[in-house]
Amino acid sequence: MPLFAMSQQDSIHYIPDTTQSETDYRYKIDLTKKPDAIKAVWLGAILPGAGQIYNKSYWKLPIVYGAFMGCGYAISWTQNRYSSYKTAYLDLYHDNEAGTVSEDASKSYIAVIPDGYDLERVGGATTWMGTLKNRQSIYRRYRDYSILATVIVYALSLIDAYVDAQLFDYDISPDLTLNIEPQIYYDPQHQQSAELKLAIQF
Repeated sequence: MPLFAMSQQDSIHYIPDTTQSETDYRYKIDLTKKPDAIKAVWLGAILPGAGQIYNKSYWKLPIVYGAFMGCGYAISWTQNRYSSYKTAYLDLYHDNEAGTVSEDASKSYIAVIPDGYDLERVGGATTWMGTLKNRQSIYRRYRDYSILATVIVYALSLIDAYVDAQLFDYDISPDLTLNIEPQIYYDPQHQQSAELKLAIQF
């Protein structure tokens, strides 16, 4: 309601009502625009990141796609290393069985030997064959871990899309306040004690 006050000249002046809280205008949410959590999940399942776009959480896209790109690179790199060592192991195994082991640089098992080394310096054909088999197993395990990490990133992106849609109308306004103040407590025996009161106002 508008307020009125008398000046020294006994005239009436209009004073605007400023008692209405600003919070009546702030943080109003149009619930008709609230995203559907299930739809956000389905969109994210079809195209990773689509759930975040649907929720208008565009800032999350670099995180989502960055994680997928990192996992994709890890899968590609470990798969290439695994294939190289597998091919080298099989070629060396067959040449060793046939007695045709060669130091030819075009041989796959020679190509993967570190620079400055030859077949003799890495322990001979039998020892190098065991090393190749071991490295093959290591990179196969790393590749599997990378695939698992991709699945986890995919699942987390769907969970994020669902939770983000569900919390669309969650109140995070400054009206949520935390007050700490002292108070006097009276026990049943009417004895006073000082306490510290913690109150959260919604």
